[in-house]
Amino acid sequence: MPGADASLAGLAAASFLSATMLPGGSEAVLLAVLLAHPEQRDIALLLATVGNTAGGMVSYAMGRFIPRKELPGRLALVQRHGAPALLLSWVPLIGDALCIAAGWLRLPPLRSAFMMALGKGARYVVIAGLVA
Repeated sequence: MPGADASLAGLAAASFLSATMLPGGSEAVLLAVLLAHPEQRDIALLLATVGNTAGGMVSYAMGRFIPRKELPGRLALVQRHGAPALLLSWVPLIGDALCIAAGWLRLPPLRSAFMMALGKGARYVVIAGLVA
C-alpha cells in the first residue's frame, strides 16, 4: 500500500525526531497512522518504538560527549537505578534528560537501549489501545 508506506516512513521519522531534543508529537502521528491504516498496527508499533529508541540513543550519545565535570542538575534517579531508570525515557521533559544522563554516566549502551525500548514501546502499545 503506497499510502501506508509513506505514513509509516513519516511515523518512523517523527518518532526519531521527537526522542531527540527537538519537539515532536510521535503519539499523534501514531494515532493518525493507526486510524488511517489499522491493518499496519504491528509494524507501526515497531517502527515508532525503534525510531523513538534510536532518537533516545542519539541523546545518550550526546551525553557521552559531555565532559564529566560539566553536567549540572540532579542525576539521582539515573545514578540510583542505572539503566532501568530509562524505562521512564518516554516521559515528556524528563525523558531526554534521562537519556543524556545515562550517556554522561557511561551506562552500558545495549542495556540502556533495551530499557528505553521497553518503556517507549509500552507507551505506544497503550496509545494503540486507544484506537482498538
